[in-house]
Amino acid sequence: MTSQRKFIRLNTKIPGPKGEMLLKRRNDTIPRGPFNTAMTFVQKGEGALLTDVDGNTFIDFAGAIGTINAGHCPPEVVQALKEQLDHYIHTCFHVMMYEPYIALAEKLNEITPGTHRKKTFFLNSGAEAVENAVKIARKYTNRRAIISFDRGYHGRTFMAMSLTSKVKPYKYGFGPFATDTYKMPYPYYYRKPVGMTNEELDDHLLSRFDDFFLAEVSADDVAAVIMEPVQGEGGFISPSKRFVQGVKAICEKNNILFIADEVQTGFGRTGKMFAMEHYDIVPDLITMSKSIAAGLPISAVTGKAEIMEAPNPGEIGGTYGGSPLGCVAALQVIELMERDDLPSRANEIGKQIVDRFTALQQEVNEIGDVRTLGAMTAVEFVQDPVTKKPAKELVVNIVKEVNRRGVVLLGAGLYGNVVRFLCPLVITDEQLQEGLDIVCEVIVELVSRKE
Repeated sequence: MTSQRKFIRLNTKIPGPKGEMLLKRRNDTIPRGPFNTAMTFVQKGEGALLTDVDGNTFIDFAGAIGTINAGHCPPEVVQALKEQLDHYIHTCFHVMMYEPYIALAEKLNEITPGTHRKKTFFLNSGAEAVENAVKIARKYTNRRAIISFDRGYHGRTFMAMSLTSKVKPYKYGFGPFATDTYKMPYPYYYRKPVGMTNEELDDHLLSRFDDFFLAEVSADDVAAVIMEPVQGEGGFISPSKRFVQGVKAICEKNNILFIADEVQTGFGRTGKMFAMEHYDIVPDLITMSKSIAAGLPISAVTGKAEIMEAPNPGEIGGTYGGSPLGCVAALQVIELMERDDLPSRANEIGKQIVDRFTALQQEVNEIGDVRTLGAMTAVEFVQDPVTKKPAKELVVNIVKEVNRRGVVLLGAGLYGNVVRFLCPLVITDEQLQEGLDIVCEVIVELVSRKE
């Protein structure tokens, strides 16, 4: 198989000969648990392009699951890492401190929502950030219960998995789960009851908190509510400002902390530096990771200073948390995002994707919904536009074929029937349109074949 476009260059089938050898080694040595989307191995990444070990070049619409908003190997980040390597790699902040940790904390305290005094500390992953935000909330409030939402995803570690809603593949067979975790409904306007307005759905879901506090756990025993401002694994579902502000009001009325999980939505993805800015909400605590450092493993919890001060020395932290390499990379990423206004670029990318699929929706009945906030864009596929029965198998085939043709793409959604777009925000219009050409061609072919 060969396919040559301006950016996509496929010299071999996928995987090619070198990729096949590595795939055999992967299957011989690594368990099946870690999933893989693109069945090949990267050799080089640059901007929004990936080249594999066989010399095939792909357009990246997955962005390492939303980790590469600033693109693959931004030159400024690469240079900062090289300079840092000449000084020291790691001392452990708990042993001998280093200035980049302080500088990054200062920067996050400055740019996260709210003008109140804040403090920040660092960990390794989004799940760790969630775990520690819960610890801090419980310590500060001296309460035990944590509320998350249907379809929410917060990670694979014990507490994060307990807060996550999707059973397979994240929870099945891994119980029992952490106690004192509860779930409330989150609006899904595309699938709301027939005849109900969005506002009526919001009001109905918010009213359920009253019964919940009577039937499940008293409000004065709830430490925090944790919410994704756009549900990631849940299918890129955005709530209304009315709903989010309603939840925040309930929290304030009952002295419950509001935790914004911005692990996937943060750092320009939704058209703002942080998605909570769309809702005019200032969270008490905010968790961050993924695109904070262009692929370096680092995460953060930022919050009101008095809340963050609740744990005593030694009660939060970790050996590798806030590594010097992660800190210097993050500082460069934030500078790049501010300099090039990547949040605004996210809005342009999202508009182009939506325009393509709303046009295609006129001829493809299986496209049930097209939705976006900035460049956090999703297309939901259904078997029938009236019943809205999820078309999971179609999405599986779309993702597989699109990847085979040179565009790295991911699925999502509770029903597995959503195609999601997480391309780097540095992608050019030409690259974006070439990738969308492939995706649209595959959709039309697969739908026509089914008919």
